[in-house]
Amino acid sequence: MNFIGQILPVDGYYVLLKDQLTADYTTSLTHLYQPLIGMQAVMLYQTLLHELEFQKDSPQTHHTLMNYLNIPLDELYKARLNLEGIGLLKTYKKQLEQSTMFTYEIQCPFSPNDFFHDAMLSQLLYHQLGHEKFSMLKNRYKVTTHGDLGENITASFNDVFQTFTPTLEVVKPISSNDLNNDTTNSVDLHWMEQMLKQRMIPVGQVLTPDNRKLISQMMELYDLDNYEIEKSILWALNEENLLDCDEFKNACHDLFKSKHNNATIKLTERITFPKQKEQTKPKTKEEMLIQKLETISPKQLLEDLSGGHQASEQDMKIIRDVMTSQGLPSPVMNVLIHYVLLQSDMKLSKAYLEKIASHWSRAKIKTAKEAMEFAKKERDKFQKSNNKKQNYTYTKRNKKEIIPDWFKERNGNRKESQTDNPPINPKQPIVNLEEEKAKLHALLNQKQKNN
Repeated sequence: MNFIGQILPVDGYYVLLKDQLTADYTTSLTHLYQPLIGMQAVMLYQTLLHELEFQKDSPQTHHTLMNYLNIPLDELYKARLNLEGIGLLKTYKKQLEQSTMFTYEIQCPFSPNDFFHDAMLSQLLYHQLGHEKFSMLKNRYKVTTHGDLGENITASFNDVFQTFTPTLEVVKPISSNDLNNDTTNSVDLHWMEQMLKQRMIPVGQVLTPDNRKLISQMMELYDLDNYEIEKSILWALNEENLLDCDEFKNACHDLFKSKHNNATIKLTERITFPKQKEQTKPKTKEEMLIQKLETISPKQLLEDLSGGHQASEQDMKIIRDVMTSQGLPSPVMNVLIHYVLLQSDMKLSKAYLEKIASHWSRAKIKTAKEAMEFAKKERDKFQKSNNKKQNYTYTKRNKKEIIPDWFKERNGNRKESQTDNPPINPKQPIVNLEEEKAKLHALLNQKQKNN
């Protein structure tokens, strides 16, 4: 990532603090956040925090921060990005007539107890420090409980109060975004619900708000697909159909290691490439189709192809089983569904799906574009082989018999001999009977005279 030129020394900034800091925020910064984001990011956080005391109406410049931290501007920008990525800073930019103004809103770090309850942050720290150091910190900051307190009989709001104007608005269910503002990868929760229903597992018991958040974080952290998350969930369910969070994390980590050849989990700088809008923007109908197949789920594809009608559970079960057994990513599965429906008169045949899916799985196809090109090549091969068979049959039927030269010569000699000896007329007798009788009678008379 290019850090040069993103901010200038003369650019101004203001500092805001969103909430009051907890008493142990320095402990979290030093022992929990610093191993993940580095020393310069933590020092920038502390510097911005103490700038609140000296902040006046006129903004400070980034040249001041460079002098405080004794680091160049590109490293300052990198430290700021680390704070933003971990959730400790929000940045706002305003372009004025003659200058650029930044506003840095400092976010409160998690307390040690909350930090270890955040699945992604705790897993990152585990991989960064190792098991021994991580366990020591977790035990050190573990909040002691008071044991069994008995039945919770606390009265709820509705038990005590009554409003005078009841509302008819439907209360929205709590989502993972309500619990945390972190940006996590989107999980096809409907897909998960269908999977659990097919196995007679209570959905609400497994996909609780906390578990939904955990699933999203593990999917983002370990770069797992839907079918891999599905395997991890089934592995981590106990006898009571409750999700064992530790087992689920370990299952996700094991899948990550097998998928990425035992790569290590560590916060690193994200590699970005220059944006090429002309190349990425779809120009043809095929490119638009590929882009759509890359972004939607198999369920959405089925519903789009059926005119918006809801996909049947039987079709979803077929797709899930094939996708899980062969390990196909969603974009590749979308191309497979589209291809099979077109080839089989819009019928979803499980046997046909499995046959092609096993072939594509062995070919290690990962994107919708690769699947589309592979399907075209296979179709062209099939058409060429059919054309060869048809041409061979046609040639065999219309092919003239090849006559060797010696056979022609023999026939020629036979014709010549036939011209030398005129052909016999079948109506004309071959022997003159009267002449033959006369000759025979003369011979008998001659024999009697001799005697």
